[in-house]
Amino acid sequence: MNKAAKPSYLYAIVSVSLVLFMLGLLGVFLTYAQALSTHFKENIEVTVILTDQSKERELLLFDEYLKKQPYIKTYKYVSKADAAQQFVENYEEDFVEVLGYNPLFSAYYLYLHSNFANTDSLTTIKTGLIEEPIVREVFYQESLVDLINTNVQKVSLVFAFLSFVFMVIAFTLIDNTIKLNMYSNRFLVKSMQLVGATRMFIARPFLVKSLYNGILSGLLASFLLLLCLVVTQNSISELRLLTNPSYFILICICISLIGVLLSWWSTRTAVYKYLQMRFDDLY
Repeated sequence: MNKAAKPSYLYAIVSVSLVLFMLGLLGVFLTYAQALSTHFKENIEVTVILTDQSKERELLLFDEYLKKQPYIKTYKYVSKADAAQQFVENYEEDFVEVLGYNPLFSAYYLYLHSNFANTDSLTTIKTGLIEEPIVREVFYQESLVDLINTNVQKVSLVFAFLSFVFMVIAFTLIDNTIKLNMYSNRFLVKSMQLVGATRMFIARPFLVKSLYNGILSGLLASFLLLLCLVVTQNSISELRLLTNPSYFILICICISLIGVLLSWWSTRTAVYKYLQMRFDDLY
């Protein structure tokens, strides 16, 4: 391969890197959307009101029962006295002195794992909890649960459609970029064939170069993605809570593999295409 081909290979690396960067950016958006969905679901509060007749032993047994439930991520217990104190602190009114008694109840506040934060699971959980002797009532914001799950489904469908469309566009752009780059080497490929070189001998340097270019493109795209992520997180610090480093590394690995495989496949297809053509058809 001559030196004149180097600029075209550089153009191919930059072009493929930009396409892979956009593909990686879509992957990051998908992970943020999933993380945001999980965050909202895991902040749905299930309130378990206890009876006033609850004894200390019953509370201990119920607490042990809650620890064993797979759907609970975290929970907290608030006694009648603590609930009254919180009311006074929030509203600066001591209703106990006015009424002469504390009308509030002791309660557990449950926060579930995201995969249990749906209508069917919550209905089953509520049924199980209400059967406990010391439980007076169980409630949660059903409208909020329905709203979150409906919106998550809509967003998931939109992202699935966009992902499919963008993947097709990305594959087409990368394939055309590689084949356009190989077009400038078509006479070299054919000339090597005419002097008696075998197909594998002709294709090998191009395929090795394609793997090298694919790796470079993937690394460059990953660097751009990391730079974009750092700048964004410095501007919006809340995004750090939603960032999962393992997912980001997985995205970088995926776009690098896509770059390598597509670069190799497109180069191989183009080389064999020109090997099968007649010399006059190359013009």
